[in-house]
Amino acid sequence: MSEDTEAEEATAPTQRISSFVFAVILITLVLSLAALYFALSAYNSGDASAGILLIIGFIGLGLSTYMLLQTRRSVMRLALKIQPVITTISCQKCGFKNVREFERGDFVFKEVGPCPKCNDKLLVSAIYREIKEKPKEERF
Repeated sequence: MSEDTEAEEATAPTQRISSFVFAVILITLVLSLAALYFALSAYNSGDASAGILLIIGFIGLGLSTYMLLQTRRSVMRLALKIQPVITTISCQKCGFKNVREFERGDFVFKEVGPCPKCNDKLLVSAIYREIKEKPKEERF
């Protein structure tokens, strides 16, 4: 597998709904459809419980639709973007600092090369994940 496809897979958001939530939504949908069917058959037979079953069926149908829409929205909101990993390279003698993206094989105190200012050795001084905070949404 090449590094390009690994990077694409790492940045692809997770688009799955948990099986438990999906089962609850499906059961609610089936029960509400059953209540609507029983409401129609009770109405045809002249039973007085047809109105209650009709209300229960529509409430269940609305609930299952609402849960499905909310679950899809939260999955889209929780899509994770991989934050970049940063490597800081510095010279101990003159204090020169360079910041670049992490490269495979980087570790703290690794000698990278000569310092462009004083020609002493450059060392990897820090490796960290850069966290960019999102602006908070205002709710009215």
